[in-house]
Amino acid sequence: MLIAVCQYNIKWEDKEANKKKIEELIEKCERKSEIDWLIFSEMTLSGFTMNKEISTLSKADLDFFSRLAEKHSFNISFGGIEDGFNNLITLNRKGERINTYSKIHLYSFGEEDKHYKAGDKQSIFELEGFRIMPSVCFDLRFPYLFWNMADKADIFVNIAAWPMKRAEHWMTLLRARAIENQCCMVGANRIGLEGKIEFSGNSMAFDSMGNAVVDAESKEGVFVAQIPFTVASIEKVRSRFPFIKDRKTKYTSEAQ
Repeated sequence: MLIAVCQYNIKWEDKEANKKKIEELIEKCERKSEIDWLIFSEMTLSGFTMNKEISTLSKADLDFFSRLAEKHSFNISFGGIEDGFNNLITLNRKGERINTYSKIHLYSFGEEDKHYKAGDKQSIFELEGFRIMPSVCFDLRFPYLFWNMADKADIFVNIAAWPMKRAEHWMTLLRARAIENQCCMVGANRIGLEGKIEFSGNSMAFDSMGNAVVDAESKEGVFVAQIPFTVASIEKVRSRFPFIKDRKTKYTSEAQ
């Protein structure tokens, strides 16, 4: 499966401008016909706003992504608010919804927890023969979410609005989640400004050995992986280095 990330400067709370930008970036992508799965950043059309009237996805917003998926015949993952939850939504090539994940760890430092509801359920869904585990932004800092699903997943995906000041954390955690779980890891972030907060992008994808196959740096565009992910390559890594079986889930810990 050949994955791609769409990284761009989201215009603050302007859905129509952002839809136009997305269409333009896809059309400019010379490899768009090769893409199997296109992934967007958190709150794709609005930016990371606490304004629920703007961030909540309308039928027109959902139809926009469905048409994109059907027109280009690729799977799509994007973000937005539904019923008060910060969701990551995935559509198949026909534009049909196949998974919805609600962000479990809300960013209390930014008062996200005062405006939105936290999810309470992890999920795994199948896409093109791969087992996918979705997560959203701040979830990336909590490794137990990924450990819980390591033996059930082939690919982790995280969509984010991760600030430039902590860009090194973002890139390091993405790679760490891939290495420690022997899963492929895809992270889609944004660039530009929201008020005084700057975003560097650094959307990246790693194979199950932690090797980068996508690095968008701080550029705008649709970035396609250098090589496709394959189930066989993931299984080969896990067979050659069977570390997951050595994990301990029950042990005693004492604090002195």
